Amino acid sequence: MAEKIRIKGHEKFSLREGWLTKGLYAAKDNPKIFSDDSATDVLGVGTNMVKSMRYWMQAFSLLEKKGNSEVLSEIANIILENDPYFEDVFTLWVLHSNISRNISTSTTWYMFFNYFDIEEFEKDDVVKYLTKEIPVRFGQKVPDNSIKDDVDVLLNMYSKVNELHLDPEDKIQSPFSGLGLIKRSDDTYYKTQPDLRTIKNDLILYEVSRLLSQCDSMSIDDLVMGECGIGKIYNLSKVAVNNYLERLNDKGFIQVERTAGLDMVYKLEMPDSIEVIRNHYK
Repeated sequence: MAEKIRIKGHEKFSLREGWLTKGLYAAKDNPKIFSDDSATDVLGVGTNMVKSMRYWMQAFSLLEKKGNSEVLSEIANIILENDPYFEDVFTLWVLHSNISRNISTSTTWYMFFNYFDIEEFEKDDVVKYLTKEIPVRFGQKVPDNSIKDDVDVLLNMYSKVNELHLDPEDKIQSPFSGLGLIKRSDDTYYKTQPDLRTIKNDLILYEVSRLLSQCDSMSIDDLVMGECGIGKIYNLSKVAVNNYLERLNDKGFIQVERTAGLDMVYKLEMPDSIEVIRNHYK
């Protein structure tokens, strides 16, 4: 059975500073705001931008369906209460994790961070890869132009671009461009390991808790480089992830065992992923 995927739900608009804050407050006040006739006035953007804003809220798992409405998710409510202006880089990292794992809404992001393993590339390399792999993996043909638009938005979202070459309407940088996951030099892009000072133990605990939510143990290889693994989503080396795991081991959250060539992580006294987020803000 074909898996649900979604390409080009953003109306070709990259995420802009302030959109998620507006979306959180508006959806809290009116769960039907994104389909309401008053949306353009309340959100202060045009019709297509309303659709784009709604898409980004969905892609970051900030909205969830409830009857005929879309209400704020549990994570969205926690963020609204503690960091509605996204001033804590932890919040951005959690949202990055969400969009990278949201296969049904942000398929291009999912494929790029989980399966596109080329560290130095040009835009066309990503387009060609997705054009080939999406039909193979999902059994669905996607128009080339739609994939190209998705890749344009993804790369603009994560890489700092020269504002002299931008349309005046697009001069507001995405907040995710500061995470350091993608560097750009002219037409060449690089997947890069971010500044580890921005990735605290809480964030890795969040990911480990998520990965071990349905099991009590996992191999380090799967935890790091498996589908939706920590190394994949955050562009982290195995050495970097191992260092974080040792810290979580020392704090008693997990037990790391390296015996007989089989490196394993076992769950000990660990809060669930939502509780990790709550505890971080506390």
